[in-house]
Amino acid sequence: MTAGGDLLGIPPTHLPTDPAAEALGKADARQVATAYPASSLAWATLAERALEEGDDVTAYAFARTGYHRGLDSLRRAGWRGQGPVPWEHEPNRGFLRALAALAHAAGRIGEEDERARCTEFLRASSVEAARELGL
Repeated sequence: MTAGGDLLGIPPTHLPTDPAAEALGKADARQVATAYPASSLAWATLAERALEEGDDVTAYAFARTGYHRGLDSLRRAGWRGQGPVPWEHEPNRGFLRALAALAHAAGRIGEEDERARCTEFLRASSVEAARELGL
């Protein structure tokens, strides 16, 4: 087992700091997503808000965007399709939150296969994130 706790010996992936994190404290999430469209955190924030408001289709679209932008970031950080993405590393949380929001939104619109796939992906990436995000 690696220091990151992965049984396959795959090192954890740590994303770089997301400039949207600071901007979200100062501006509306839509403005932040416009300024930082590659930010999973901005899209996850929009998805979570839409879920709270019961706008499941919009939440799904925002979450899917955040998820895909996060996959792009993970790949740039050296991720090869598997291995831990630790919740403890703050910059990873945007991707993990987008993935959880996608699972929740998929479940709400009846996309059961995607809900299950995203839930399993989240749990495989970070057990702590899954617990924190209700999956």
